[in-house]
Amino acid sequence: MATMSAARLHEIGTVFSVDQIERPQPRPTDVLVQVKACGVIPNMKNVIAHYAEWFPYLPLPPLPAIYGLDAAGEVVEVGSHVRGVSVGDRVYVNPGIGCGSCHMCRRGQHINCDAYTFMGYFGFGERSKQVFIDYPYAGFAEYMTAPALALVKLPESVSYEAGARFGYLGTAYSALRKAGTCAGTSVIISGATGTLGLGAVLLALAMGATKVFGVARNKELLERVRLLDPKRVHVLSAGDRPLDEWVRENTDGLGADIFIDAVGPGAPSESSLAGINALRRGGRMVNIGGMSEPLPLEMFRLMCFQISVIGSLWFDVAEGQDMAEMCDAGTLDLSVLEHQSFPLSQIEEALDAVDKRSGGFTNVVIAHG
Repeated sequence: MATMSAARLHEIGTVFSVDQIERPQPRPTDVLVQVKACGVIPNMKNVIAHYAEWFPYLPLPPLPAIYGLDAAGEVVEVGSHVRGVSVGDRVYVNPGIGCGSCHMCRRGQHINCDAYTFMGYFGFGERSKQVFIDYPYAGFAEYMTAPALALVKLPESVSYEAGARFGYLGTAYSALRKAGTCAGTSVIISGATGTLGLGAVLLALAMGATKVFGVARNKELLERVRLLDPKRVHVLSAGDRPLDEWVRENTDGLGADIFIDAVGPGAPSESSLAGINALRRGGRMVNIGGMSEPLPLEMFRLMCFQISVIGSLWFDVAEGQDMAEMCDAGTLDLSVLEHQSFPLSQIEEALDAVDKRSGGFTNVVIAHG
């Protein structure tokens, strides 16, 4: 019996235990991926410690559970019914999967499936419990099974460490696409120095946005963001002056086309409202950070100015493949990421390192061999 190492959580609120367990076998439509790197995301500590308490309607995987959301690695075995994927392919595993057969899945909208589940993280409905049983493996293990349809193929130009950042990058990319980002658009990004926000800045630039307005609190990190493209990136330290006033000064009085809200649950609702107020007629706000305070919206104003407020959760495999090709073409530059790699045996140290990172520039990963 072939075995592998896996970091498993045996009880919510405790630490991971690195166990030796049986190596999985892929089913006919699955692949077996040897994980090379897995991102340690900023929210992981909250999920393993508090999610059952904070969000009881979001199911967690049954214990003992293997976590690890953003895995990149090499395909080492393919199921008998898999086509178009070969042993040796370098891949990112998109952890977001649906049931595959409901109305939304058949329409290609897997993210709207009522069984939608993040492998190695949490689910979004009662039917997620079965998905966790079907796919109990994730990135904090040496090997994991995954549906062949969940794979993004990575070119040689994208390292496994950079591939392990695709979850946060893809979340930002999908939001920017929903908002209509393209050449000539102006984009406000709140939380621009964080993991989500920095990805949104990089992708807005890659997609041709003419002006990117980055807002955050850390002035030193904001300056690093500005230097990504001094001609197109403008930055403002939150609270220095009214956001809408500043944006309109730099957009001929019109306001921005797009507002990407990438601040997390602890942020006040005022920051989200400020971004909405800085939009021009027809502007679109997309929330990806999960700000949790109630948002008092003036619906009559939104109607009159045709402003849209959109929630965007994740991204699909096609959008992930877009990003891989953008990286290979050189339009999406991930060289600014500073990778901090930890072996699986030091997973607790990796979780601590996330709290000490230099904003979104630091990319903490578990590296397997």
